[in-house]
Amino acid sequence: MQQLTLGFSPCPNDTFIFDALVNQQVEQQDFSFETSLEDVETLNQWAAQGKLDITKLSFAMGLKVADQYELLNSGSALGRGCGPLLIAKGPLAEQQITDGLIAIPGENTTANLLFSIAYPQAKHKKVMLFSEIEQAVLSGEVVAGVIIHENRFTYQQKGLVKIVDLGDFWEKTTGHPIPLGGIFIKKSLPADTKAKIDQLIHRSLQKAYESYPVLSGYVKSHAQEMEEGVMRQHIDLYVNKFSLDLGEEGRRAVARLQQALVP
Repeated sequence: MQQLTLGFSPCPNDTFIFDALVNQQVEQQDFSFETSLEDVETLNQWAAQGKLDITKLSFAMGLKVADQYELLNSGSALGRGCGPLLIAKGPLAEQQITDGLIAIPGENTTANLLFSIAYPQAKHKKVMLFSEIEQAVLSGEVVAGVIIHENRFTYQQKGLVKIVDLGDFWEKTTGHPIPLGGIFIKKSLPADTKAKIDQLIHRSLQKAYESYPVLSGYVKSHAQEMEEGVMRQHIDLYVNKFSLDLGEEGRRAVARLQQALVP
């Protein structure tokens, strides 16, 4: 039995994908998994150290560690209409965004990369945990914030407004779907191991879809105080055909993002 370390976020899209795998509802073949559920920016930082065998990463980071990790076909968060949003307490002039302090959910996140593409002159950034950004905007600690995950569904309830849909900006300027995050595996592992893990993630997601929209206890237990309706919105937005298999369209989008990383 080969034990592998596996990291993903506690967000509903990731727990939905990996539920059947980590809870042994699909045949694990010759593998056992030691799992770590962490914020994606923590996983990004760990990847620079080569800490995990298999890990969810922001594509912006996954492409930076391509000497150590390669992208799997299954498990990605990639699509249309699912990108990060720039939000504020009210309308902002572009100069205010350029000169003001902007909260971002991690230096290595795809959200930060997409913000930098849309606002290349904006240099004043504050890295924050994604779940704390709305409050930082409300309190005036920052002029605006880049939000991801379930905050897309909650910012309006808090009286905040959308300044720019950064994903929409990407789609209109490139024509590609938005590559947010993917599942990466150590290049040093044997080719047959990498292929088997890819298949296991694919089967795990297929298993999750068999009972959807019913949510498992595993998904709900990691979603903190999130309402079930928001969990389903989260899953519907970030889990799709690209999560089952990136395919040619998905890989072209990732290649286009890689071009944006070149200074």
